[in-house]
Amino acid sequence: MIDTNELAKRNAGFADGGSFAGLELMPSGSLTVIGCVAPRVDPSDVLGLELGEAAVIRNVGGRVTPATLRTLGMLSKVVQARTGGPRPGDVHYAVLHHTDCGITDLAAFPESLAGYFDVPADGLDAKAVTDPVAAVRVDVEVLKQQLPAGAFVSGLVYDVATGLIDVVVPPARVEA
Repeated sequence: MIDTNELAKRNAGFADGGSFAGLELMPSGSLTVIGCVAPRVDPSDVLGLELGEAAVIRNVGGRVTPATLRTLGMLSKVVQARTGGPRPGDVHYAVLHHTDCGITDLAAFPESLAGYFDVPADGLDAKAVTDPVAAVRVDVEVLKQQLPAGAFVSGLVYDVATGLIDVVVPPARVEA
């Protein structure tokens, strides 16, 4: 087990490196990644992101849920407060799902999944829970309906066996 003492020791090593110094609140790459909480799928590692390059939202399955949309709304308010708001063309949202995801095991618990997505249990098929490629497409479409025109959205699937991503939905500009 990794305990608090171990975390403090690791943090001291991080702090000694100083790589955090001077980082801005806003991601330098104007990127927000929505990914899974799975410990083998850290979006920063998988995508080669440096500290400060992207905002990363992680949840079960990396899904775009009502809670995810609320989080994105709050983040946009932070950006608005700090900068007056970015130009939409400067923002990229990447949905990152992965193979062999534990969310597929939750198909055995439709009531829980329905609550997670805030849909009736008979609406779960539309969420493509057991197919990461289809799920990425579903989530990208949800974002396209919710994000401001001009923002970019893409969808990726990480293969846990090969370590490679597949670009399922290339970056596309959200239309008005």
